[in-house]
Amino acid sequence: MTTTSATTGTPAPVTVIGLGEMGAALAGAFLDGGHPTTVWNRTQEKADALVAKGARRAATVRDAVEAGPLVIVNVKGNAVARELLESAGDALTGRAVVNLTDGTSAEVRDVARWAAGQGAEYLHGQIMTIAPAIGHPDAVVFYGGASTVYDRHHAALRLLGGRGSLIADDPGVPVLYGMAVHGTMWGTLNGFLHAAALLSDEGIEVGRFLEHAGASVSALVAFLPSIAEAVDRDDHAVEYGALKHHLPSLEDLVRESRARGIDDEFPGYTLDLVAKAVDEGHADDNYSRLIEHFTRP
Repeated sequence: MTTTSATTGTPAPVTVIGLGEMGAALAGAFLDGGHPTTVWNRTQEKADALVAKGARRAATVRDAVEAGPLVIVNVKGNAVARELLESAGDALTGRAVVNLTDGTSAEVRDVARWAAGQGAEYLHGQIMTIAPAIGHPDAVVFYGGASTVYDRHHAALRLLGGRGSLIADDPGVPVLYGMAVHGTMWGTLNGFLHAAALLSDEGIEVGRFLEHAGASVSALVAFLPSIAEAVDRDDHAVEYGALKHHLPSLEDLVRESRARGIDDEFPGYTLDLVAKAVDEGHADDNYSRLIEHFTRP
């Protein structure tokens, strides 16, 4: 089974199971790419717009799976994904299943093991964009699983995002990549919104702040590789910017927030982490030393 027909070179059939906002965007990308696309959704009416564009509506999951060599699943939770795939029975044998359903790494690995037991090949994909950006050259999808499956269907999968890549043979790793990106995002956004509250309280436009401080804010991302290296090496010695130098600025930020009546929980949490590490004898270490707070049992 290949992504293109061995005899005509035309795009091979693709099946998409699950037509929520994201699933519909995935099916649309395959249709736009010229793939005969079969779709299935529990609420059949959700397929109407895609059928109008040329998709084939399957009556059952088994019917959908039998329609082509590549089966894309995007539903709410891996328990649902497995339940639906189980209903396909032995039709899964020899198919490539690409599960784009959110969940934990353990859940994804369980589905992968089960799918292998049914004779299916398996990839997990973690989508790192919103539905309207599916198909964009810069859209990122992390894939994990057999390289043979990824290579065989690369042309079709590339239609979902130009920066899709196979990052591991373990299907659970893309999930962890996605969570790492999101965790970094939420921490950054919360810090920025606290800063925005502080500036707004003074009547300073946040956009104006970024015009002047954009370079400093951007430089924070450039600092991440050095943190990553220190964590990977478990070596937190640093010549400049040690934890002790963070304390005065954190203390000032907490005091300023309290004086203005702005919630100080976020900077206060960080102050507590740094102060504790300093008290434990790590005053001269890199900020990366705080990894121990998050990894301690």
